[in-house]
Amino acid sequence: MNFLAHLYLSGDHPMIQIGNFIGDHVKGRNYLNYSPDIQKGIILHRKIDAYTDSHPIVKNSAKRLYEKYGRYAGIVIDVFYDHYLGINWDRYNDIKLSKYVSKVHKTLLSHYFKLPNEVKGFLPFMVKSRRLETYATVEGIHRSLSIMSNYSSLPDESDWAIKQLVRYNGEFNQEFIEFFEDVREMANNELDQLPKVG
Repeated sequence: MNFLAHLYLSGDHPMIQIGNFIGDHVKGRNYLNYSPDIQKGIILHRKIDAYTDSHPIVKNSAKRLYEKYGRYAGIVIDVFYDHYLGINWDRYNDIKLSKYVSKVHKTLLSHYFKLPNEVKGFLPFMVKSRRLETYATVEGIHRSLSIMSNYSSLPDESDWAIKQLVRYNGEFNQEFIEFFEDVREMANNELDQLPKVG
C-alpha cells in the first residue's frame, strides 16, 4: 500500500493518519520518539505492509512486473493499488477524493514540525502538486514512479510499468478490489483494538 491507502486505512484519526503516513521513514524503535497516537499509526503502517507483502493476491499482481522490476515489483504494485483506490474512491468513502486530500493536507501541514526531516522535504511538493489526488490518473502514477526512480533504487522503468497497467487494467482492478476488502478488515480490526485515540 502507498500513501493514499495508508491514510485511508487509518480511519478518521488524525494522529494515526500522521503515523501511518510517516511509517516508512521511522526505523526500528525510533517510533518511541513520537506521541502515543502517532506511535499507533506507525505500528499500524508496519502491520499493513507485512499483511500486504504476504497476501497471495498482491503476489499475483506483482508477477506481471517481475520482468523489469524483479524484487521491486511489490513497490510498484503498492503505487498501482493507490491508483485503483483513487479510481474506486466513491466505493469506499462518501467524501469526494479532492475534499479528502485537502483535509489530509491540512492535518499533515498543521503537524509539520513533528514529521521526520525526509518527509518535511517532500511534503510541500506533494501538497502543491496534489499528488495523492493525481494517483487516480494514469499520468499521475507515471509521474510518481518516475519521481521514485530518481530518488530511490527503484529501476527507471516507468514507461514499461504504465504499459502493463494499461494492458492488465481489468485484472489489476479486480485484484485490488478483492485485496482491499481483506486489508480494510484487517486494519479495522487493528483500529478496534486500540485504546481510544484523539
